[in-house]
Amino acid sequence: MMSLREQPPKKERVDIDPLVTTATLEYMTANFEVRSQGTVRPRTETVLSAEVAGTVISISPKFVAGGVFAKNETLLRIDPTNYSVAFDQAEALVAQRQIEHDGAKKLRSQGYRAESEYASAVAALASARAELVRAQRNLERTYVRLPYEGIVRAKETELGQFVTAGTRIGVVFSTDFAEIRLPLTDRDLAFVDLPTSIDTTVSGTADGPAVRLTAVQKGQPVEWQAQIVRTEGVVDEKSRVTYAVARVADPYHRHGDGQVLPMGTFVGAIIEGTAALNTIRIPRSAVRGSRQLLFVDEDNKIEIRDVDIIRSDSEHSYLRDGAVAGERIVVSALEAPINGMSVRTPDDIAEPADMTEVAEQ
Repeated sequence: MMSLREQPPKKERVDIDPLVTTATLEYMTANFEVRSQGTVRPRTETVLSAEVAGTVISISPKFVAGGVFAKNETLLRIDPTNYSVAFDQAEALVAQRQIEHDGAKKLRSQGYRAESEYASAVAALASARAELVRAQRNLERTYVRLPYEGIVRAKETELGQFVTAGTRIGVVFSTDFAEIRLPLTDRDLAFVDLPTSIDTTVSGTADGPAVRLTAVQKGQPVEWQAQIVRTEGVVDEKSRVTYAVARVADPYHRHGDGQVLPMGTFVGAIIEGTAALNTIRIPRSAVRGSRQLLFVDEDNKIEIRDVDIIRSDSEHSYLRDGAVAGERIVVSALEAPINGMSVRTPDDIAEPADMTEVAEQ
């Protein structure tokens, strides 16, 4: 029965070229954004130390960790008794030396005193005045004040404690500006116009590109506007990056409304980049390996070619050299491509159907 069975009909084998999806390249002007990240730091941070010795007799309720204080507000007072006495003594000595000076001057004009005696009276008066200035300054130093408004980071002294000159009593920082150091690689520097040292003004800032800061607060994404004001001017020897400094004005919004940006917040940064002319944008998935593309010529043959990719993001890659507008590339998956391989495109499939409809009509 096996030998009497008819053989199945044989069909000629037909090789079908793989079907691919293509995209035609076009020139465009790309506006790049450079991404970085950093930690928010105060522009000004001060370690408070006592300038005179004495017992702490009063502490402001605001002089606690997290306390907010105003400009020139007294945070702490050191016992001024000794310095008040020294000031009164210096003031009395100045009055005495002034009388002696005036007497010596009058007698000299009448010829009863030598020039050297008058010079001694002048020197004594000048010394007494200097001592008065020193005593007045020491009396003022019993008040611990800051020339800016800010927040207390740490309190390191207590009421009744005896401190000497140089004793550390706390740490504070200003709330006028916050700064973020943003590391940028050498490749990033090609797409962002950073201010140079020559551009920096007397205040140490310059008008650099705008920056958008992002973070998550209370489970919600939040944004702040900042600006690059300077670069640190050196390349880090360990990481080989250059640091640009972005500044945020009034991060705690003491003089306006808005979302507070606390010091120590870790933020992402999107820096406004430069525009690149005559750039070709392609889907990132079309890139094979590090920089290869599959080109399709007029005969639907594959050509594997290396291109110069200047930048990539999560969705696209941008080409500068290696391709021209009007060429077609493969944007779909293709297994084991080789140079000269024939492929089909959706346009090739549509053409026969169109011709058949014309013939039937």
